[in-house]
Amino acid sequence: MQLNLVSFKSMYDKKFVIEKSQLKGSVTVSGAKNSVLRLLAASILFDKNVELTNYPSNLLDVQIHEDMLRYLGKSVVVDGDSVVISQDSDISTNLEWHDRSIRNTLLILGASVAKYGYGRVPLPGGCKLGERKYDIHVHVLESLGAKISEDGDYLVAESKERLKGCDIHLRMRSTGATENAILAGCLASGITRIYNPHIRPEIIDLIDFLNKSGANIKAFGQERIEINGVKSLSSIRHCVMPDNMEALTWVILATMTKSEIKIENFPFKDLEIPLIHLRESGVNLYRCNDSAIVAEGECYPVEISTGPYPGINSDMQPLFAAFASMCNGTSHIIDLRFPGRYAYGEEMNKMNINTEINGDLFIINGTDNIKGADVKALDLRAGIALLMLGMVAEGKTVISDSWQIKRGYNNILSKLHLLGANIVEID
Repeated sequence: MQLNLVSFKSMYDKKFVIEKSQLKGSVTVSGAKNSVLRLLAASILFDKNVELTNYPSNLLDVQIHEDMLRYLGKSVVVDGDSVVISQDSDISTNLEWHDRSIRNTLLILGASVAKYGYGRVPLPGGCKLGERKYDIHVHVLESLGAKISEDGDYLVAESKERLKGCDIHLRMRSTGATENAILAGCLASGITRIYNPHIRPEIIDLIDFLNKSGANIKAFGQERIEINGVKSLSSIRHCVMPDNMEALTWVILATMTKSEIKIENFPFKDLEIPLIHLRESGVNLYRCNDSAIVAEGECYPVEISTGPYPGINSDMQPLFAAFASMCNGTSHIIDLRFPGRYAYGEEMNKMNINTEINGDLFIINGTDNIKGADVKALDLRAGIALLMLGMVAEGKTVISDSWQIKRGYNNILSKLHLLGANIVEID
């Protein structure tokens, strides 16, 4: 099978070079990375066509997932901001993969064993955010009747008969485990109840997608999700929800650079709590139908603790840390979910920003003297935080491993250029 695999060898050598910028204009929020990857994994449950619109086709993680689906035997046809996924016959569910992996392989495993009774995928990759184990995924699939084993660097799930619905009690509110239970449970026989799920916008988008194709899934707040299993799913056309992380990035970046920009396709309902904190910390944001207008504002210190939706999630804390670096005073961030994620503070220190880690507490002392430096994007959100700081720093900022940012921000360079940013990509 001839695959159009993304070559990351050259990508790894790319760098962003950034100089101080002021932005002006409008930008449109793309489809959400944290939703579309789940929808791509869910396409394994379908014999019929799956069409996605508002599709962020230039995300590196999305392109990897597309190639994984092609490897398994799916046809993936991308046309601008839409994609059609189809198949002519049963697909393979043995994902022999030697390129860069993504954590979404766990969802490919769950969908594969639910649909075909067998799946074999590489152990999960993606951002290294402290101890991200997969035992909770194993618990979910074993509860539904699958047998799980390790085969070297691969994880195998198999079941000689259709998975059986059951009550699943998640020991923690895990987004990925909730998604895996939904994917596997929707084709299982009988009723599956997921207790202590992590209900967040991406979960609701997945449920909406599956229900429109014939699944029977109901969410009862943060208490439980109830699934009545069906035998098959029908063809579906679905619009991917807007990316709340991208939207939040533009809000904070506009304020940090003292810019005025219009953000179209803005997911207000998904960002109520983060926006309350930002407004209280000096951000001037106005609503105009489905667009947000950010006017020149101030940066005042923040005191935040991450937590489940609708609160400030762990992905957001590096963005708040970048914001806090501009504040006149000291800010405090507590991330109990992924405390190991504070490692990017050392990169911020290179830019003359004084940070400190005290147990689970991340302390940022704001400054008006941020300086450009050579820094490294340790993960996706840490990378975008450094990019934001480069936009306000005196002198030149060079970010290595810039591919990390392109994993999760669709068309980031072209969008920044349209807003007038001083940024280029070099080898």
